[in-house]
Amino acid sequence: MQNVRPSSLSRTALVTGGAAGLPRGISVALARDGFNVHITYRPGGTSPEKTTQAIEAEGVATSAHAVDFLAAPEKVAAQLDEIARKIAVDVLVHGVGPMVVKRFERATLENYDAMVNGNLRSAVQAAAALLPGMRERKFGRMIFFGMSGSSITMPARGLSLYTAAKSGVVAFARTLALEEGRYGITAHVVQPGDIREKERSRSDARARSAENAVGRPGTWEDVADAVRFLVREDADYLTGTVLDVGGGLTGAYESKSP
Repeated sequence: MQNVRPSSLSRTALVTGGAAGLPRGISVALARDGFNVHITYRPGGTSPEKTTQAIEAEGVATSAHAVDFLAAPEKVAAQLDEIARKIAVDVLVHGVGPMVVKRFERATLENYDAMVNGNLRSAVQAAAALLPGMRERKFGRMIFFGMSGSSITMPARGLSLYTAAKSGVVAFARTLALEEGRYGITAHVVQPGDIREKERSRSDARARSAENAVGRPGTWEDVADAVRFLVREDADYLTGTVLDVGGGLTGAYESKSP
């Protein structure tokens, strides 16, 4: 995808979970487009240093903020409110979304809390913290993440709680699109396919095979390009979009399910 810089280089993005995985790649891609990119990371998890160094190398502003989205709601809200006070966030890319792969008969209430709080409640709290500033500035882009089929509540073995939470995220994001459009705020859901090697490059992926319609594995670059398109300043007529980035995958897995 051609490098598309926003019309205003002062636009600022917050990428949650940006220390690792697909959110890390998205953070760097947005920095290359000229966004100031700030990230959150899980305390005790992957260090944010690698991501912030890569962002700084693009000549834009960055910072890293410890937020444990599985903590008590009051604590999460306080941490997010502090970020919102310090940073005028124009673009939210909510990359946080833990996954537990386990048949429901073996699932626990702790698994339920992790899936619902880590995926759905975290999206709700991130939006709640940042929407007031976006409304005031009459501009905002919000990107959330589902999974293959979450927009149609497609089932997947081993992912009962995860799919339920992700379908909730889709419903939440699409409702935000209805309610916030008059403020210049759009909301979308990106549904990545079965991307297991999160740091694999697209050039490397093109030399490999995968069980999807395209026939190659997906990469962080594929997902980042979708995000880059949806957060553009002139993409203001697009909202409530659910965009599949799965190489034509029609199920949850590219190989045998667990």
